[in-house]
Parts: sequence; C-alpha cells; structure tokens
Amino acid sequence: MSQHFIKNHNGPRRSQTEKMLNAIGVKSVDELLEKTIPDDIRLEKDLELPAPMNEYDYLKHINALSTKNKVFRSYIGMGYYNTVVPPVILRNIFENPGWYTAYTPYQAEISQGRLEALLNFQTAISDMTGLPMANASLLDEGTAAAEAMIMLYNARPRKLVKEGVNKCFIDKNIFPQTLAVVETHAAPKGIELVIGDYKTAAIDNSFFAAIVQFPAADGKVEDYRSFIEKISEAGVKVAVAADLLSLALLSPPGEWGAEVVFGNSQRFGVPMGNGGPHAGYFATKEDYKRHIPGRIIGVTQDRHGNIAYRMALQTREQHIKRERATSNICTAQALLAIMSGMYAVYHGPRTIKKIATETHLAAVKLEKALKELGFENENEYYFDTLKIKAGKEMSEKVRKIAEAGEMNFNYFFEGYIGISTDETTSEDDLKDLIAVFAEAAGKDAPAIPDASLKIPDGLERSSKFLTHDVFNIYRSETAMMRYIKRLENKDFSLVHGMIPLGSCTMKLNAASELLPISRPEWTEIHPFAPADQTQGYREMIRDLEKYLAEITGFDAVSLQPNSGAQGEFTGLMVIRAYHHDRGEGHRNVVLIPSSAHGTNPASAVMAGMKVVIVECDDRGNIRVDDLREKAELHKDNLAAFMVTYPSTHGVYEKAIMEMTKIIHDNGGQVYMDGANMNAQVGLTNPGKINADVCHLNLHKTFAIPHGGGGPGVGPIGVAKHLTPFLPGNPIVKTGGEKAISAVSSAPWGSILVTLISYGYIRLLGAEGLKEVTIQAIVNANYLRAKLQDHYSILYTGEKGMVAHEMIVDFRQFKQSAGIEVGDVAKRLADYGFHAPTVSFPVHGTLMVEPTESEPLEELDRFVSAMIAIRNEIKAIEEGKADKEDNVLRNSPHTLQHVSDDVWEHPYSRAKAGFPLYSLRENKFWPSVARVDDAYGDRHLVCTCPPIDSYREE
Repeated sequence: MSQHFIKNHNGPRRSQTEKMLNAIGVKSVDELLEKTIPDDIRLEKDLELPAPMNEYDYLKHINALSTKNKVFRSYIGMGYYNTVVPPVILRNIFENPGWYTAYTPYQAEISQGRLEALLNFQTAISDMTGLPMANASLLDEGTAAAEAMIMLYNARPRKLVKEGVNKCFIDKNIFPQTLAVVETHAAPKGIELVIGDYKTAAIDNSFFAAIVQFPAADGKVEDYRSFIEKISEAGVKVAVAADLLSLALLSPPGEWGAEVVFGNSQRFGVPMGNGGPHAGYFATKEDYKRHIPGRIIGVTQDRHGNIAYRMALQTREQHIKRERATSNICTAQALLAIMSGMYAVYHGPRTIKKIATETHLAAVKLEKALKELGFENENEYYFDTLKIKAGKEMSEKVRKIAEAGEMNFNYFFEGYIGISTDETTSEDDLKDLIAVFAEAAGKDAPAIPDASLKIPDGLERSSKFLTHDVFNIYRSETAMMRYIKRLENKDFSLVHGMIPLGSCTMKLNAASELLPISRPEWTEIHPFAPADQTQGYREMIRDLEKYLAEITGFDAVSLQPNSGAQGEFTGLMVIRAYHHDRGEGHRNVVLIPSSAHGTNPASAVMAGMKVVIVECDDRGNIRVDDLREKAELHKDNLAAFMVTYPSTHGVYEKAIMEMTKIIHDNGGQVYMDGANMNAQVGLTNPGKINADVCHLNLHKTFAIPHGGGGPGVGPIGVAKHLTPFLPGNPIVKTGGEKAISAVSSAPWGSILVTLISYGYIRLLGAEGLKEVTIQAIVNANYLRAKLQDHYSILYTGEKGMVAHEMIVDFRQFKQSAGIEVGDVAKRLADYGFHAPTVSFPVHGTLMVEPTESEPLEELDRFVSAMIAIRNEIKAIEEGKADKEDNVLRNSPHTLQHVSDDVWEHPYSRAKAGFPLYSLRENKFWPSVARVDDAYGDRHLVCTCPPIDSYREE
C-alpha cells in the first residue's frame, strides 16, 4: 500500500494536466500560478507538517490513537446521554455517501428526500414540545438558547423597545454550558442577564424574557406552571430548555405556556461523540414565524400541482438582509437532524414512550436501592437524574470505586453525586451501580426493587404525539431500509455527479477519512469525561490545532465554533475582547466589502458592531481608495475589516497587503473569512497576508461532508496578540487566559467530525495539500477557458485568470430570450448536475467551483451541458423555440412528466429528458417539477401534511 492518497483525492490524472494547461493558454503550472496569485503573498517555504500517509497506514494510526480513549459507562448526563443508534440508520444514513455528501437543499427539485426527512424531524419536535412550529435544527442546545433569547428580544413590542426593556431572567438550575453560550450572545446585544432562583425571583415588566430548564440541570422536575402564569401577566415571555426524551412522559412546555421550547435531540439516536455534532432543536408559536432562526422546511406544490417540499420563509435571510438580519445562522445540523427524525420514524410513539419509561424507571429503582444503603436523593421528582447527597469524602470514595469499575458519575455539584440513566441502562448496569454505593457504604448490595412512575401531579403527559402515519408504518427493518432508500433516491449528491457550487467546495469526502467516526472509541465518549479517559481525543485535538495553525500562519487555533458563521461571530468576539482589554471598547465599526458573504454583516451585528460597506470596482475588486477613506473616517472607532480571500468574486486581489496595512494603520484588526481557503493552502495564508484572525470551513476546505446542510465546523485561527481571548468552557478548560465565554455547548464543538479533517491533513501532508490547491486552480481555469467563448465570465484577475471559482453572467438573457438564471439552474438538473451557486454574490449569475476532486471527464461533461444550454437559449433568441413553452422555462422535467400519455410541448420528450445522448446510459431524474416558492410562503405548512395528501398525490 505505497500509493499516495493525493492520487485518490485529485480528479484529473497528472498526464491530463498538460492538456488542461494548453486549454488555459499557459505552458506550466508555475506560469498559471504566476498569472493568478500576487508574488508578494506567496509562501517562501513549504508547510511544516508530518509526511503524508497512505490509507492503510493512516487507518492503523487512527485505530491506535483511538485506543488511548477509555470508553467508560457514562452516567454523567448534563445534556449528553448514551443512546442506541439503530443499525439501519447508522448504515443507511450516517455511513452512506448518498446522504452525507448532499448539499444544503437550496435546489428543492433534487432534494426532496432530505427535505422530507427534515420535515419528519420538524414534525417530531413539534409533537414532542407541544408547539406548532419547529425549524430544521440549530447547532446545539447552547446556540438554541441564545437564539431563543435573541428572537424574543427582537420580537419585543414597540413599547418595550422604546422603554429600553432589556433584561432576561435565567434560572440558576440551567446547564452551565448553555448559560455560558447565552452570556456570550447577550453581552454585545446589551441584554442584561439576571441569574437567580425562579421561585424567589422578582420578575416584572422590566424583563422581556425568562429561560428555565426542564428537567433542571440537577435532574429535578419542577412545575413551572404558576411561575409562567405569573410572569406572563407582566408581559414576560418564557423559553424552556427541555429534554426531548422526557417529553414522552412529561407534559410538554408548549401546553403550559412556553413561547419557545429548545434543546438537544442527541438522545434520539445520535452518539455523544465527545460533544458533537448533534442537532439542537427549536420550536415556537406561529406568532414568531417571521422571527424563528435557521432553516424551516415547508410544504408547497410543483408546477403540476404535486406535493413538494422546500426551504421556506427566511431560510437565507442573512444573505438577503445582511446587517438587518436577526440571526447569522447559515448551517444547520441536517444530517444529525435526519438521524433523529428517522429514530422517531423507526421507533414510533409506543417505543419512544417505552424507552422513556424504562429510562425513568431505572432511575426510580436506583433511588430506592440507594435509599436502602443510606443515600438520600435530593430530587423529589425527576426523569432520569438522581442528585445523591454524599459529602466530599464519600463522593471521592464513590468516585474511586466507580472509576475502577469503569463508570463515570457527575461530580459537578459539590457534595453531591449525579447519576443519569438512559436507554442503554440495563438490569446488569443497575446491579453494578448499586454495588458501587454498597462498597462505599460498607454494606451488602440490596436486590433491584420494583418501581412505578414518579411524576408530579398534573405534569404527566396526556396528549398524543408522533401520530402521523410516517411514525407508525415503518416498524420492520426491511420497511425502514426501503423508506430510507426511497428518500435517498430523490436526492442529488456527489455519488451522482459534480456539485459545482461556488464558495461551498463540494470536494471528495474520502471513505478512509470517515471510517473512524463510527468507532465506539470515538463516538461513545462524554464531553465532560475525565481527561485521563480522553487522551486519544486530546492528542488529536492538539495536533489538529497545530496543523491548522501552521496552514494558516497563525499562533493558535480554537476548534470550538461549530459552523462557519459561528466562526465569524467568534472571531469578531475575540477582536471585541482584545479592544476592550486595551481600554478601547468604543471600537465597534466593521468595514465589510459589498461583495462579502451575507453572514459577514449578520455576524458583525450579532457581535455588537456597526457595519460600514466598502464598495467594489467594475472588476469586482475592493476599491482601495474607498477602504482608505472609510478607515480614516472611522479610525477612532475602527474595530475590524472583514475580507474574503480570494475574493467572493473569485479573484486574488493584488492590493490585499495594502488593504491590511490600511486597517492596521487606523487601529483596526483584519478578519479574514476563510470560505475560500481551498485556494490558499500551501501557496499563501492569512498570516502571510497580515490578517489577525480567520475562520476555516472544515466542511469545505478540509473535507468534512456537507451532510445535506450540516454538520459544519468553523474553527478560528488567531495571531499571537489574540490568542489569550480564544473561547473557554465552564466545565473543561479550553481557550486562553483571558478567554471569552463559550460559543458552543461542548468544549471543542463538533469534535467527532474533526477527525475527518485530521485524516485529510495526515493523508495529504504538506506537498499533497499544496497539490490540492493547485489542482483546484487548474480545474477552475480550465472551465473558464472552455466557457468564455459562450458566456461572459464576470471577473478575472489582472492577467485574465480566476482563482478556484468564477462568476458566469446570465443577466443579458433575460432581455434577449426571457430566460432568468434560475431557469438555467433548474435546466442543469435535466443534464444531471446540481446547479452552481445562484445569484450570489451578483444577482443573475452562477458562481461555479469545480473543486480539485472532479475528474477531467466530469469537467468536460459540465462544459458540454453549459454549451448545450447556451444553444437552447440561442434557439429562443432566434425564434426557433417558443419564448414561453421551452425546455428552460419548463425545467426540470420529471420522469412522470416525460412519460405521460399526453405531451403538448413544441419540443420533444427526448429533448426534455435526455438533452445529451450520454444521459441515456446514466440519468438522475428530479422527483418533482419546479416548485412554487410563493405558494409555499402563502400557505405555510412546516410539519408533515395529512397522509391523505399523499394518497391524493
């Protein structure tokens, strides 16, 4: 096994490179790079990284590393629990590239499978929480809590806004990691947090919201009904963090007055993974449908009147509203939400309730047995968590015995021991738990007692849940497997063909990189497990941070942010902390180019910054004179400049070093958006360009799959002066000595999937990473050269080259043929391609990024499709095709449509469905025709429609 991994990763063979360079019009790679990248930012030496490994040696290495983790039975709880991932879901979704390589479902017609799966998730969340609207997931429970607070803050009545009402009450018995994330988001918004005991707190009309935990962090089941009734009279809205499984037994907060219910869906069939990724959930009342953060999947119809699904309402509001956006959420946890939704589909209401009941009864049995041994439980009522009063000496004694038996308890409440049961807790586990306390007490272990439910009066759930047929008909594994496969077949993913999305880098997600994330040594670790049990993780984290620091040219890296937009927010919060530490807290102006990702201004506003836009010139470059003028104008308050490099327009801007100097000369910091890092690695880096902080999209440049819209990971790298401010965690030490509070619930965010990026770097090494970047530039310029005689390439560098992506202009065709860019995007599905990025960053364009992983044959197939589409447009321009009834306006064409008995279009069925002869051999069919977005927004339905609707269809 001596073959280098680079041969597996890059698509074109080296023997094909000369042909591609000839098409580009250069004699060598060196000439291409000379014409593409400014000399003054090129690295003088290669990156210092370990030598590349072949796949066989890497898998031996990562397996050896995994043995340094100790998988103890975890009873820690605190929002993370053992769960059983049904093998039919593990194998057919989590380990299936048909699911994990799909992109965010912006092209609804070729995403119907995952859209339906996410609608199932929303329906399950809505049913469990007792609220009518749920989104398609958030990043984690802490983020969901912060978003709940901000949503209720933004939705304040005008009277409260005028009066400056800005206080939010949080009950002290909330998970500490959740509180930390809420604190991070509250500070820049000017929201005053009041932490206290909900039973004694004086909450009046100077508060806009209150947040409580159900069950509470110490496991206690509190009856909040009278509390909510009382503060509601003062106009205070309540958000409840709820354990999802407990709601199968306990009355859901939506039934006793909560405006928002949020939490973590992890225990619905997603492994702990040392903290993530997991799908945070968020449900609310319909009153907030225009405020709810993140993505919502809605029901609509296609052009033939068939039921269809699509992302609804404000799905991309941060790209549209920019600095006026109410949230910067861009990535959901789609793959994990799909798994949790499928867990509900597979088990159904009866089994979910059975799992919840057995989890609860295990805790009741344990309480009774421990009472016989003289140990008192502090919680009168609970779902799964006991809070055993033990004192310091006894706690240490129990801990020693438990860890010798490879069991972890919760010792975070001083003088108490927390024990949380879950769906894996068996009778044998109970015997072992009882034996630990018996040995500590010097007594014989009692037998496991009988038990019955212990739920407070009025809080036992009486309402039904998961009543839709989808949760009640797939009971056997055969039926479940076929349902999952049926949905998978409706989705376009990298198993079908190229997804040439500019700015999103849909590259190879190699099997050898992904194999380790199914191993129990990585998946079954609690994020708050003792450090001596997580040495494999600690070593991987240390090395990955070191590698990413070397690649970016920075001093240090934090892996905590678990999305790109959260990385932006984190970087700006670090900059904010730096200015405050220097006594310059007044610095709050951020300069942002007009071409920037919409999340940039949205993140800046969330970080408490004032956004000032910098204009671009006709060539797409930032106007340096405008940047200088605005930097000098705001020099007394300048906090930062946010810049994407290469630019969002797909060009290495020559003046980048001049721009960073302007900012530094005026007291600001340079934040680099790392969305286009795939065109930097090994050739240049943010440190070389004199940036101060940069976020990296590990789900773009570093090979983590997009998962149909998540997981994403957005770590930040920082220069030395910012290192002290990297984010911390209230339970596990992370970050610098002056750390900002947490941005994610888990100490290292979605750490399980960073194993993929670790593998990517170890398999490629320094030279391989550099080759990847070069190949990305070659592939993009090859497409540019092949397409430029047929379309206008909107922006190129000074010498006519593009970086790793390009913008193709379609605006002229609206006038000449009545064809919009959206028509071209939909028509590409007929040719077997996912559309490039539509109308971003320039309206009426497609942003194309082929990535380095696509073979030359696939690049040529894309060129053929684009040229064929240009000829279809020309036919309309010349009057040879009808201006209204044509293949572009009617695209995409479904198999059902093409095979109908009646065909009334002026073009042939073959032209509709098989526009290239090669498609007859291998054809992906969209499962619905073009969806009607406006109809969906007018008739908003975001839970599963009645089963009769399917029958009618």
